[in-house]
Amino acid sequence: MSNISEKWVELSHGKTRYLESGSGEPTIFLHGVGYVQAAHSWRPNLGPIGEKTRAIAVDCLGWGLGDRLDMEYSFAYIVDFVREFQDALGIERSNIVGHSMGGWLASLFAYESPNRVNKLVLVGSGGTRTRTIPSMTEFQPPSEDQVRDSLKNQFHLSDEWVDTLLPECWAVTDVPKALDVYRKILKHMNNQATRDKYGTVRRLPKVTAPTLVVWGDNDEVNALEMGQLTAELVPNSKLVVLQNTGHFAPTERIDEFNKAVLDFLS
Repeated sequence: MSNISEKWVELSHGKTRYLESGSGEPTIFLHGVGYVQAAHSWRPNLGPIGEKTRAIAVDCLGWGLGDRLDMEYSFAYIVDFVREFQDALGIERSNIVGHSMGGWLASLFAYESPNRVNKLVLVGSGGTRTRTIPSMTEFQPPSEDQVRDSLKNQFHLSDEWVDTLLPECWAVTDVPKALDVYRKILKHMNNQATRDKYGTVRRLPKVTAPTLVVWGDNDEVNALEMGQLTAELVPNSKLVVLQNTGHFAPTERIDEFNKAVLDFLS
């Protein structure tokens, strides 16, 4: 856990935090939706993966501990945010790993900017089905106990990891305007017209980067059929299905997930 550095970069909207481990070819990790999700959601993966690559997890625009852009915005803004983040770090090309919403963003990024992607990893990613998500429509801010229970029961993290991540997760709730901005993002991102416009079915066949698709066989948010369709649509792709695994594959199956990603990137 100690070989991960917390860093900050100034972007057009203000300061953005990112976590970094290792050196060499850069790999950028994009987290999913969730009020307290952010770069720290990847902490269990960054250390091991950083042994073979420069592993960088960023707080997506509107999440985490950095400054907020106080307006409604959706996929296009955050995809361009990833390009701006690459530019700010002097990264011409990188691997991109995205989970859930982050996978949807990664798919759009690889479609729009193929020259900025070496390899692509899509994990339980959205986009092939554009239905609205009840947990986004009915969002209510969680209590600290609910966040702790989620880390333990939904993310399947050990007590040690819960104790490590809970303070970072809960610190998000103290960021100025965090709740108001998050509600605005959800309102636009979960709008049916927005989701239809940015669906990935017509885009994935144009993705040229070698792609690893990782899915839990019991994914309760984005069903395995979405993973199978994703792998069918991306021309140069491989599907890895993790058994007895739900939506949060990177933390439910830490060792298996890390190995699959490292094998692919190597």
